[in-house]
Formats: sequence, C-alpha cells, structure tokens
Amino acid sequence: MAHAEPALLFDRRAWRAHRERTARRGAVDFLHDEVADRLLDRLELIERAFPAALDLGARTGALGRALAARPGTVEVVAAEPAIGLLARAGGRRVAADPELLPFDAASFDLIASNLVLHWAADLPGALAQLCRALRPDGVLLAALLGGSTLVELRTALFEAQLAEEGGVGPLVSPTVELADTAALLQRAGFALPVADSETITVSYPDLLSLLHDLRGMGETNALAARRRAPLRRATLAHAAALYAERFADAEGRLPATFEVLFLCGWAPDPGQPRPLPRGSATARLADALARRGE
Repeated sequence: MAHAEPALLFDRRAWRAHRERTARRGAVDFLHDEVADRLLDRLELIERAFPAALDLGARTGALGRALAARPGTVEVVAAEPAIGLLARAGGRRVAADPELLPFDAASFDLIASNLVLHWAADLPGALAQLCRALRPDGVLLAALLGGSTLVELRTALFEAQLAEEGGVGPLVSPTVELADTAALLQRAGFALPVADSETITVSYPDLLSLLHDLRGMGETNALAARRRAPLRRATLAHAAALYAERFADAEGRLPATFEVLFLCGWAPDPGQPRPLPRGSATARLADALARRGE
C-alpha cells in the first residue's frame, strides 16, 4: 500500500518569488535593519573574534558588512535564497535555502541569522544543520518572528473573511514559542541555549500602507495551503474598518506588532562551562551572553 506524501507547509517557490520581488521593486528593510542592530548589540557582549562568519538570510548584506567590520573577522559568507537580493550583498555569496545548507561541517565560527528561520518548515532540522556547520565553541545568534507578530492584522483579516466570505483561508504560519526555544536548540545539538524576545511596534496611517511594507519585506503569505485568489475588495475594506475600530491610537494610526525571538546556542566543546540550571534558558539573552564572554 502506497504511503501519502506529507503535506508541504510552505510553498518554497512562492517564498523565494516574494523575496525576488523585493529586489526588483525596492526592499523595505527598516525592520531587518533594526533587528540586525539588536543582534549586533548582543554580539558585542561576547568579547572574542569570529574569523569565519555566515550571514544567513542575508538580503542585501547589511548585517554581513557589519560583521566584516568587527575586529578579527577574516571572511563573511552571505547566504540568501533570492538571487536578486544576493546580487546586492557583495563579498562571497551563496544562493541557499535555510532548510538545505550547502556548507561542510565545522565551516564557521559564527552564524548570524536575521529574520529568516521562521520560514523553515523543519526548524529543528535547520538548527541541526547550523550546529553541524559551526566549529567547536562556535555560536549561533539568530532572530526570527514569534507568534504575536501582526496579531492586529490577523485578527482583522480573520473576522473580515468570516463575515464577508463565510470562511477563512490559511493566513498564519506556525511559529515557535519562546518557552520552546531552548529545547529546540538542545535537540539540534547546541550547548548553553538561551533566548529572549522583544516587541517592535510600527504605526501606519492605513492598512494598505502596512500591506505595502509587508510585500516589500517579502513577508507575505507563502503557505502551501494558502488561497490563491486575492482578497475581495469588500473583505479588505471590512478588515481595514475592523483594524481601525479595534486598534487605532488616539491619532488614528494603526499599530503593527512584530514579536522578535532572539536565540543563541553554542556548538559543543569540552572546554565550555556547565549548562545553566533548568529553567534559566529564558533569562535575558544579553545577560547570558555577557556571562559567556567573561
């Protein structure tokens, strides 16, 4: 008896196409730039050099250029699935999906990943590949979107589709919760796992401006089971009205919440400190990095 193939979570071709579109039309990078700065702030707490670094999900290479400027950095490799974005990254570049990395074991001292791993359908498998690609005592420092991201938009679209169309198509990608991140890192082989989260709120004059930015970020729906037809005009208008009614501030602007999870794990090495006590992996990442850099 033949076994059914497992259903795909993401349409990888559509996801890459969304990122290619950002390259053609002008990438909207303010969120990625802000998160990159916060990743770099955390990295500064580790007082050591990382000669070989990987910028995973490089987009146009801003994070990689900052890594290359750090003392002791010899080489930074930019890995990005969208060729159009990768062409603007500069330096050594590799077209690669975070779920299928083409790197040998023990290739890097540091892997920094900025807002791409939430598009990995098999996040534990992707993390295991990253752990394998690190040299002993190398570090992974990653940021990915968490479950509270765009809660306002998702609420408005859900209720509008239900009211206007009598049903709701798949809108939301599965996300990892902060409480589960340490276990995921340990399962992937990392030592000393730690994570924290921050919320970034951006305000918009209207719903269309938010949707424009999401397209420019390459963060629109790429679920394999998504509805292919565009939203009806009536549904979009209803969603805009609900968004404004439920969430607008005193000036009428619409908040958009982005929850960012920051993950850190170290490739195992015999000289590392013993693991922190059970339950401490959700302490502030900055505090843990400061201890690790001592």
